[in-house]
Amino acid sequence: MFDLDKWQEIFGTIRKNKLRTFLTALGVFWGVFMLIFLMGSGKGLENGVKTQFGIKIKNSLFVWTQRTTLPFKGMPPGRFNQLTSDDVTAIRDEIKEIRYIAPRMWVPSGEISRGDNSAAFDVRGELKDVIHIQAMEMWKGRFLNDLDEKEKRKIAVIGHRVKEVLFEEDEEVIGNYIRIRGTQYKIVGIFKSLQKGEDATDEEQTIYIPLSTAQQVTNRHNEINWFVCAVKDEYNAAVVDVKVKNLLKKRHRIHPDDPQGVRSNNVAEEFAEVMGLFTGISIIVWIVGIGSLMAGVIGVGNIMLIIVKERTKEIGIRKAMGATPRSIVSMILLESVFITTLAGYFGLIAGMGIILLMNVAIGEGGEFFANPEIDISVGLGALVILVISGAITGLIPAMQAANVNPVVALKDE
Repeated sequence: MFDLDKWQEIFGTIRKNKLRTFLTALGVFWGVFMLIFLMGSGKGLENGVKTQFGIKIKNSLFVWTQRTTLPFKGMPPGRFNQLTSDDVTAIRDEIKEIRYIAPRMWVPSGEISRGDNSAAFDVRGELKDVIHIQAMEMWKGRFLNDLDEKEKRKIAVIGHRVKEVLFEEDEEVIGNYIRIRGTQYKIVGIFKSLQKGEDATDEEQTIYIPLSTAQQVTNRHNEINWFVCAVKDEYNAAVVDVKVKNLLKKRHRIHPDDPQGVRSNNVAEEFAEVMGLFTGISIIVWIVGIGSLMAGVIGVGNIMLIIVKERTKEIGIRKAMGATPRSIVSMILLESVFITTLAGYFGLIAGMGIILLMNVAIGEGGEFFANPEIDISVGLGALVILVISGAITGLIPAMQAANVNPVVALKDE
């Protein structure tokens, strides 16, 4: 392998056929580069879409009611059934598969003001459990707690965007007050969204107040608009979805077969569908990448066959002077492996470099594309497989060269 004469001969052959060697290496380079680039881009797309679900609990359900479409027990269709806090209590008591449940209420608020600053923001009544479900984290201060709910406190947890609009950059926010519907609310916390893009912006323009406070100020005691619940990991959200709907239909006397009376959005189901899509994308990426690799390897094999054909007389002279088949095979194989390894290595470096540049350019990530990455072990594994494949494809012309009859080879033109 470290025979200096052999390496000089290989480099001499490469220098004589620069264009042919370059085109052969380009095929291998492109195969590795495309595999790395496609895998990194696919991972970036997957990470970007995952951020739309946030990094909190995926095994969750959003549940709300709509007007009924079927008559039931003498009651006409078209009825709207208002959800209540009692419904939430019943679900919490009867459906043990649920880990967290967070009833929610919209609060018509108009302009939210603080001193000379004012703007329109969403205001929602919430319970403490929502922080375990929603893709959010506390940036400063605290979230809502049981005592806030019990005492119907006039406190608020604001999104980071609300803080930026209503307060100066260096101004203390925690403990300060904002005015909602003419009433002063003390700020106890600031949160940031863990989502990306517009979803994060919308979420951070929200103000949370205790649910009991929201019910009191809107004069809608015990009412809620909808709720979100997180299912325990060991249970199927689809099964719990059916149980929740059946319980609510029973409590509100809705026909069991009515598709509209109680509606839900199964986040776990959506997440599974999206992940299934990316499994398909990953398979396609591997197929395309391996196809590109094989095209490069086959190119190396074809070039080795051409080299053997061109050097038939030289190989015959070598054999006539006593060269062993092993030495001839090793010479052809070494050239094949050298070209494959060198081109594959540069393809790996280029692919990793492009992924790194994409990461720098994107920064924290966009709405549907974030943190493109590639497992280095996959890249190195592809390179090793490529080198082995290059050796195998080079073995065919090498064996052909080793079997050359010296007499016939010397007559070759």
